[in-house]
Parts: sequence; C-alpha cells; structure tokens
Amino acid sequence: MPSTPLKFLGLRTAVYAATDLAAAREWYTTLLGAPPYFNEPFFVGFSVQGFELGITPSDDAGPRRAPAGVAYWGVTDARAAFARLIELGATEQEAVQDVGDDVRIGAVWDPFGNVLGIVENPHFKAVDT
Repeated sequence: MPSTPLKFLGLRTAVYAATDLAAAREWYTTLLGAPPYFNEPFFVGFSVQGFELGITPSDDAGPRRAPAGVAYWGVTDARAAFARLIELGATEQEAVQDVGDDVRIGAVWDPFGNVLGIVENPHFKAVDT
C-alpha cells in the first residue's frame, strides 16, 4: 500500500523554557524590540517575521542545557547579531564561524539556559507553499 509523503509547511514555533517567565519575557522583548503578541502564565509568544518564538515556564530549566535540535534564527549579519546577544547578557555557546559558501552560524545560551542559534545564509529564501 503506497503511503502519502508528509509535507511539512515550514517552521512555525521554536519553544524555549525559563524558570522565571517574567524575566524571559522582558529579555526577549528587549532583544526583539517588540512585546509578545500572546502573554499568559503558561506561554509567552513573540511574532518574529512570520514565525513564533515561544517561552514556557519550567522548574527544570537550568542555566546551560545541552543543545537538542537547535533552532537557528536568520539574521543579516551574524557577527553583529552575536555581539548584540552577548551585550544583552547571553553567553557564547558557539562562536560565529563561516561554514562555507558565505554561510555563517553561531549560538549563545540565553540568560535562561536555552541555546539560541543564529544563521546568516545569503542563499536561503523563505517561500510560501
């Protein structure tokens, strides 16, 4: 029996955890320059260029969790974005590096222990399906 392939529609939400949801909401509001569009005790959601960055409360959110499926957020200048993240209190997880063909990636731990990746990729263009 032939199966129908699953068609992903693209990334919708990257979810991070924080022991202090209010502090995480404020930090991400400062980072993104806009308040969350959804703000409840169980979930804070930010709209980021058509995608969602969500934060959930968790008593288990430690200061530096191991990366597990890192979401890399697109930026136009990876080095400048990395410097801004560090300036706001993030700590280096992976320094910005050129991985080839003008693609640069890096990652930080946000102040709540989440790995936040950034990617500068001049070849990638988001498309509607």
